[in-house]
Amino acid sequence: MESRARLLGHPIHQMLVVFPLGLLAGAAGFDVAHLLTGDGRWAETAWWLIGAGVVTALLAAPFGVIDWLAIPRKTRAKRVGLVHAGMNLLALLLFAVSWSLRRENPAAPPVEALICSFLAVTGSMVAAWFGGELVDRLGIGVSPTAHPDAPSSLSPRSAVPRTD
Repeated sequence: MESRARLLGHPIHQMLVVFPLGLLAGAAGFDVAHLLTGDGRWAETAWWLIGAGVVTALLAAPFGVIDWLAIPRKTRAKRVGLVHAGMNLLALLLFAVSWSLRRENPAAPPVEALICSFLAVTGSMVAAWFGGELVDRLGIGVSPTAHPDAPSSLSPRSAVPRTD
């Protein structure tokens, strides 16, 4: 099922999710570096990454909702998409709580902020697996004309189905 929200022939949601995933996973890595070194600069950088990750997740989410709404009702894909969205929402809320708990002193986050971040990154990985299930297993967001020799998505021939 082809994505409803596309830019230059590709799903916008899939283009945008790499930003929050990278930023938020990076924040958890910086938190680990902070715990290992005691250097507050790592934690402060994590705080900034979490803020940017939450903002970019909010930018990616509406395009995922648009695609989810187009999935046929009472299908496995609809249920998997709902779990994917729910896990992402939970992770996003945990990251937002972590960010808020750090606000007063980003260089010295309280243990609760770190716990929220580590739980959130774990939830993000589970949500990403469900997103992969949607695309790779269930074909959500994949062009019906996709095949190894398909023309460029910018080509006028890209909408022509393969005939073998």
